[in-house]
Amino acid sequence: MNYAIIFTTSQMSVTPESAADWMAPFLATLPDIDIAGEATWLAKSHAAEIIVADNTEIDIAKLRNTANEMHIDVNIVPTQNRRKRLLIADMDSTIITSESLDDLARMAGLDDQIAQITKESMAGNIDFDESIDARVAILAGKPATLFNQLLDDMTLTAGAISLVKTMRANGAYCYLISGGFDFATAHIRDICGFHDDHANHMNISSGLIEGTVRKPILNRSAKAHYLAQYCATHHLTMADAATIGDGANDLEMLQAASFGVAFQGKPILRKHIKLQLNHTDLTGLLYLQGYARHEFVS
Repeated sequence: MNYAIIFTTSQMSVTPESAADWMAPFLATLPDIDIAGEATWLAKSHAAEIIVADNTEIDIAKLRNTANEMHIDVNIVPTQNRRKRLLIADMDSTIITSESLDDLARMAGLDDQIAQITKESMAGNIDFDESIDARVAILAGKPATLFNQLLDDMTLTAGAISLVKTMRANGAYCYLISGGFDFATAHIRDICGFHDDHANHMNISSGLIEGTVRKPILNRSAKAHYLAQYCATHHLTMADAATIGDGANDLEMLQAASFGVAFQGKPILRKHIKLQLNHTDLTGLLYLQGYARHEFVS
C-alpha cells in the first residue's frame, strides 16, 4: 500500500521554488524511505505531499521535531480510500476559535469561576458530565439574552466553511457534534453548511438560565455513538469517516474513526492521536484527504 506524507502550514512566508525544495530539510532525516512519486504542491507554500511505498521506516516523531521548528505539520495517511464520505466535527476550539461556555461566563461576569473547570475538563482531569453541570449551575439566574450576544461574538476558525462545503460538494455527509449547547451549534451549522448538529440543551425559564442541563449529557461516549450512528445511517464504515476535535471529550470519536484528527489538540490528544494539525487551519483536513487548493469550495 502507498502512503502520502503531507506537509501543511498556515504560516509560511517564504516561497520555495518547488515542493521538493520545501520538503528537502525534512526528508533528509529519512534517507532510506522508498519514494513512489514526485513531491507535489497541494497549495504553494502551504501544503505539499510525496507518495512513499511503505511507511514502516518513517519516524513521524523525528519528522515532527524538525517541522515544528518551522511551524509545519507532518502527517502520514494511506492513499487508499483517502477522500472521506462522512465528517464529524467538534465545535468549541475546533470549528469556532473559543469555548462557547467560557465566553458566556465572561459575558455574565463569571469567567474566573468557570474557566478553570473548563480547562481541567478539556485536559481530561475531571469528569465531563460533572464539569458541565458545575459550570452551568454557576450561570443560574442570568438572562437568556446572553445567548444572542454570544452568537454575535462567535468567530469561525479559518477554513471551517471551506472544509464543510468542499466535503459536501464531493458527496460527504457533515455533522457538528458538540459537548457545548444547541443554541450555538444550530447557528454554526447554518453558517458552515453542516447537514445537522447535536449538542446539549441549557434549560431556560421565564427568560432566565435555570442552571441545569437536559439529560442525558452529550459527552465523549455520545460523540462516538453519533459517529457509529451516522456510519450506519449512510451505509458507511469507520474507514469512510473523518473526525476532528481538540479536547479529551473528543478522544473516543477520534480513536474510533480511521481518520481522527487532533486539531490544536490538548496534550491527551497529542499523546494518543496520530493525525495532528497544530500549525494549520481547518483546510489541513482537506489537504490530508488529497484535496488541492483549487478544488476548495468557499
